Amino acid sequence: MSNPDDPQSWIAKAESDLLNIRNNLSAEHVPWDTVCFHAQQAAEKMLKAVLASRGQTVSRTHDLVALLAEAVAAGAPLEALEADCRLLTPYAIMLRYPGVTGEPSEQEGRDAVAAAERIYDRVQAALP
Repeated sequence: MSNPDDPQSWIAKAESDLLNIRNNLSAEHVPWDTVCFHAQQAAEKMLKAVLASRGQTVSRTHDLVALLAEAVAAGAPLEALEADCRLLTPYAIMLRYPGVTGEPSEQEGRDAVAAAERIYDRVQAALP
């Protein structure tokens, strides 16, 4: 079982989400809702990794803007990721159930992947 206080446990989970994205992007029919969901999840787990790395309690939330604010308050230089966090946060829940929203387009999916990759890279650089 992974340890929620260990940043590497969060990173490993984020990397699994990124692998899910890569696998889905190579499919004949890309499920853009799934891609967007895993992009949000990868970003969430990376932000939780930075909180764990700074000895902070990891909040049980899917709100990336709130997690980013906690990380910044803990001294992580990640302020530039706010727009990416705002883009991805809705994908945590709205795509999981039919009728909540329309399906994301390919462009929305690709934008979500790019945002998740930026968050992954920036958090990796901010980890001790």
